Amino acid sequence: MSLTGPGPDAVQRVGTPIADLLGGIHGVVGVLAALHERDRTGRGRVVRTSLLSSIVGVHAFQGTRVTVAGETPRAQGNHHPSIAPYGLFACRDGVIQMSVANDNLWRGFCAEFGLDPASPGLATNPERVANREQTIAFVETALRSHAAAELLERLRAAGIPAGKVRDLTEVYEWDQVHSQGLVVDVQHRALGNISLPGPPIRFFDVDAAGETERSRAAHTAPPVLDQHGEAIREWLAGWHREHLTTQYEAAASNRDGTDRADPGSGQLCVVGRGSA
Repeated sequence: MSLTGPGPDAVQRVGTPIADLLGGIHGVVGVLAALHERDRTGRGRVVRTSLLSSIVGVHAFQGTRVTVAGETPRAQGNHHPSIAPYGLFACRDGVIQMSVANDNLWRGFCAEFGLDPASPGLATNPERVANREQTIAFVETALRSHAAAELLERLRAAGIPAGKVRDLTEVYEWDQVHSQGLVVDVQHRALGNISLPGPPIRFFDVDAAGETERSRAAHTAPPVLDQHGEAIREWLAGWHREHLTTQYEAAASNRDGTDRADPGSGQLCVVGRGSA
C-alpha cells in the first residue's frame, strides 16, 4: 500500500486481493517445479510460500531501490518513479496512459507534436525525472487540445506505447479480451447461462504448418451448495479406510514392539517391548 496512491500521505489498497492471488500462483509454480525435479531425481519436496513472500517477490525494481540504492520508495500517483514521461496524462476528453521509456522515444514524441526535445531540463531521462512536474506540464500542453482516440493513433504511428484507460465493463466488452478467450460462457444450475472471466493461459500445438490452439473449449460452472458433496464424502471415506489400513500394516510389521490395532475403530496402539 505504501507504493500505491496519489502520494505518500494518501496510500491506497490495490483493487484486487493481490497477495491471495499471487500466493496461489506461486504455490502452483512451486508444485510444478517440485514435480519436474521429482521426475529427474526421484525425490519429492515440501513446497512452501506465503502471502508475505508472494508480495515481496514481486517488488521488482522497487525492492532494489531499497536493498541497493538505499532509498525508501513512496506512492507517487500514476507516474513511473524512474522514467519520464511515463504515466497518465490529461487530454481533451479524458486521459491516456503513455510510456516514453527512453530518450529515443522522447525525440520521436517531440517530433510528432512539434516540441523541442532539448528544452532546458528535459533533454535526458534523468533530467526529466528530476523535473517531473515540469515534464508533465510540458507534455500535457501538447496533448490537451486533442481527443484521446486521435492521440492514440498518432502515438501508435510514432512507435510510442500508449493506451486508453478502460473501466472493467469496457474491458470485458473489448474484442481483444474475447479474442484471447478471456470471457467464457458456462451453464450454471441456478443462474442458467452466465459469462465468467476466462483462463489467462492458452495452449498450442506447433508443427511445420504453424500453431493450432488446443486450449480447453468447454468450461464448468461454479457448483451450487453440496453439488459434489456425495462424491467428496465417498472420497474421504475411501482415504480414511486406506489410511487406517496403512497404519495397521505399519504397526503389524514393527519389529520392536507388539502391536494392537483395531482397523475398524480408527484407533492404533503400539506397545514397545519392555513397557509396562
